Amino acid sequence: MLKSPELPDCFYQNQPSLICPSSPTPKHSLYLSNLDDQKFLRFSIKYLYLFKKSTSLDILKHSLSKVLVHYYPLAGRLRASTEADQKLEIDCNGEGAVFAEAFMDITAEEFLELSQKPNKSWRKLMYKVEAQSFLDIPPLVVQVTSLRCGGMIVCTAINHCVCDGIGTSQFLHAWAQITTKPHIDLTIMPLHTRHVLKPRNPSEISFTHPEYVRNATRENGHLDINHFLQSQPLVPTSLTFTNSHIIHLKRQCVPSLKCTAFEALASHTWRSWVRALDLSPSLNVKLLFSVNVRRRLIPEIPQGYYGNGFVLGCAQTCAQDLVARNMSHGVRSVQQAKSSLTDDYVRSMIDLLEDKSVKTDLSTSLVISQWSKLGLEDVDFGDGKPLHMGPLTSDIYCLFLPVIGDLEAVRVQVSMPESVHEKFEYYMKECLGAEASGWDDNIGYHAQENGFC
Repeated sequence: MLKSPELPDCFYQNQPSLICPSSPTPKHSLYLSNLDDQKFLRFSIKYLYLFKKSTSLDILKHSLSKVLVHYYPLAGRLRASTEADQKLEIDCNGEGAVFAEAFMDITAEEFLELSQKPNKSWRKLMYKVEAQSFLDIPPLVVQVTSLRCGGMIVCTAINHCVCDGIGTSQFLHAWAQITTKPHIDLTIMPLHTRHVLKPRNPSEISFTHPEYVRNATRENGHLDINHFLQSQPLVPTSLTFTNSHIIHLKRQCVPSLKCTAFEALASHTWRSWVRALDLSPSLNVKLLFSVNVRRRLIPEIPQGYYGNGFVLGCAQTCAQDLVARNMSHGVRSVQQAKSSLTDDYVRSMIDLLEDKSVKTDLSTSLVISQWSKLGLEDVDFGDGKPLHMGPLTSDIYCLFLPVIGDLEAVRVQVSMPESVHEKFEYYMKECLGAEASGWDDNIGYHAQENGFC
């Protein structure tokens, strides 16, 4: 297997600075909901944006200080709650976000060419905060890396306990808006309170919730695919599905079943993952996928809510049925999981999460998070939309990513064990038949769309 090209080192002329809100902000503790402070989400979402032209660092820092007046919890610090065991809250103290400035001796065109899939050297593009624990890392860390010939890479690490994907997109668009139109009110004002998702008293856990498992109920010798995957040498796989590919997948379900693009692609990816890992036919396998519930709740969560307003839908079936039957079986499982996410179900889930021995069941699960359709690829700091937008690293959790220049396409990225990654890619392409001709194995970068041809 060819080794991924290494990026050159970053050069830091100055120590990172703390960017504080430009005017006084409220000082208080911000309650985090049970959806916010799940242990499954105690990490930072790390985005990488590549721009052909750079924006002044002074302008970016100034606009960041302005937007942090509105999103002041991101300038605070996480801490253990004083009111509940094992629960987190935000100390809104205005301490500031970390902002690092760097230079890398590479052009935007070379970055696209050399780094077709994320590798460990991409981590150079995000300043590493030295911290003893997750709580010691500021909720927002930014590194802007200037490139040779005028481009720039903007990387952000945003604490997932503070924002979900919709929330991070809302924040990044607000930062970009203040950068380009500083005298115009924000299009969407942030809603800080998380009490709309408070658990009920007394709790009403009226569903079984297969998305979760209690620590005490896990049997000795229980198969844990997640643990196995983490122990293996992993290889990032990244495949772009065009609209014609997705239509071809959906046609395999008609006329008996109508489905969305997400349902078809999620089911296909799940099935390919199970086949590649050659799991036991009798094993109960799960697909956990993010679902925005802001409009599923009664009453709906108001616009501007940037906390975690998503839950994990859980499709499950035995491996044999998923693999041996046609694609409709997996699609139906996904649809059933989505339809179960009613207001009652989500409220029951929030109540369940009061029990801190409950955790996300990753043991036999593929997790899919959808970054496409969030508008992340449209962030513009004034000199044009990004040439590339995606994660800083690849992981065993699968991402559905936007493709720059093609609103209907989806890039599927997930890390697989080195021993099976080629098999996984084969299964992902196999059922497309003639539609797989002209397949783009390279992550979906199109030089013509990016203006380099």
